[in-house]
Amino acid sequence: MVEIKTDASMDAMREAGRVVAQALAAARETAAVGVSLRDLDAAAREVLDKAGAGSPFLGYHPDWAPVPFPAVVCASVNDEIVHGIPGDRRLRDGDVVSVDCGALLDGWAGDAAVTFTVGRARPADTRLIRTAEEALAAGIGAAVVGNRIGDIAHAVGSVCRAAGYGIPDGFGGHGIGRQMHEDPGVPNEGRPGRGMRLRHGMVLAIEPMVIAGGGDDFHTARDGWTLRTNDGSRAAHAEHTVAVTADGPRILTAL
Repeated sequence: MVEIKTDASMDAMREAGRVVAQALAAARETAAVGVSLRDLDAAAREVLDKAGAGSPFLGYHPDWAPVPFPAVVCASVNDEIVHGIPGDRRLRDGDVVSVDCGALLDGWAGDAAVTFTVGRARPADTRLIRTAEEALAAGIGAAVVGNRIGDIAHAVGSVCRAAGYGIPDGFGGHGIGRQMHEDPGVPNEGRPGRGMRLRHGMVLAIEPMVIAGGGDDFHTARDGWTLRTNDGSRAAHAEHTVAVTADGPRILTAL
């Protein structure tokens, strides 16, 4: 069931989203050659703690995962698409890093992700990251009253495919509110004019994921969480929590 949020609820979600944005900024500022992924998690965790916010990631245990998630961010590097567990791995020059973070504040959730390069960026990686961001912008632009979920999916997928990138099948965005994952699902590819009609008060996490090699195939790593590209090519992930309003899309996880 899709929960329609009141204007006051969307304002409250904006506060949770602001914490997410600050946590992602802290993780990104911490990232440097030689820094561990665990350090990125610690930087984000400090922001959450100072804001009095909880983490919807920490301890999250879906049916398919072998163990609860042990951190407040997902940190995925190079050929890792999403759900990377931040551990002792140290960043190297040229690494592509995707950081996904959520926050729970006053009973409301926020969720967002960003991808960036550590050290010197390769042109191919810059294009990959830019495409993920452009796909996110296109999806947000389609999140207007009267459109349908398929319009968002089509907008996201069209940008990714036009750039020649793959899209991991079965993974995409979702509704968000009191819980991190709510109805409806928001695919990263689809047909326009299909699916649920968008109404004022719907809040969605829109999150394109792109695979540089152009294929859609991936596998789960031995840790049971991390998704990796089958061809070993690099991946990027971009995400915002977005409210559908009569005045147009409202990004709740912007700084």
